Amino acid sequence: MARRAGEVILPHFRNDPAVENKHQDGGYDPVTVADRAAEVTIRAIIAERYPQHGIFGEEQGFQPGNGLTWVVDPIDGTRAFMTGMLHWGVLIALFDGVEPVLGVMHQPFTDEFWVGTNDAADYRRGVRSRQLSVRSVASVADAVMGSTGPQFFATPNAQTAFNALREEVRFTRFGGDCYIYAGLAMGQLDLVVEAGLNAYDIQALMPIIRGAGGIVTTWDGGDASMGGQIIAAGDAEVHRAAMAILERAR
Repeated sequence: MARRAGEVILPHFRNDPAVENKHQDGGYDPVTVADRAAEVTIRAIIAERYPQHGIFGEEQGFQPGNGLTWVVDPIDGTRAFMTGMLHWGVLIALFDGVEPVLGVMHQPFTDEFWVGTNDAADYRRGVRSRQLSVRSVASVADAVMGSTGPQFFATPNAQTAFNALREEVRFTRFGGDCYIYAGLAMGQLDLVVEAGLNAYDIQALMPIIRGAGGIVTTWDGGDASMGGQIIAAGDAEVHRAAMAILERAR
């Protein structure tokens, strides 16, 4: 499914795709013709192969099913896609009603796949494949943190908390969308902290990070499946310490 979606998306990449703003009330939430075409493709494949399953996609919403639900973000990182940058990907998760049990992220331009099942995760590119593993660091002070952008911390409390944590880490890298979570699973980053996420933004990434040995929760340590304020880490102690900093600053 992810590969087929990528084949639909790629002709539009760096080719000035048509863009619409989904927000009509002054905000900006872009969607391209590629987003919509990819979700149509994924939904058609699911309907053919798993007609009893539900589907929840960013562009077409929820279609109920019997038990399992596919959670789809056809292009996570639409702004990066629009500007010709590589920090975007196709996200597909399988949700069992409690948690996502399968997650796939695909970057079609680089032909990269990240696949996780909560117990194990792999990175695949072409004929090459390797098991994913997070890295451990001694403390928050040694951690490299990723976040899509400071503008997504929409409330003063969230912004204050994030800034407090940002002052404690080694450095922060902005502008990654799903790619920063992939970097965490590959052992390239140590923390990801975000706010305002939806279920389709995070569910595919959760099994990948967990399968690589990492942790994904809300800022208060709860279930991250429905999105919201999210913190992911490769090291359990760093995760706990970072949550404590966020809590103290709010």
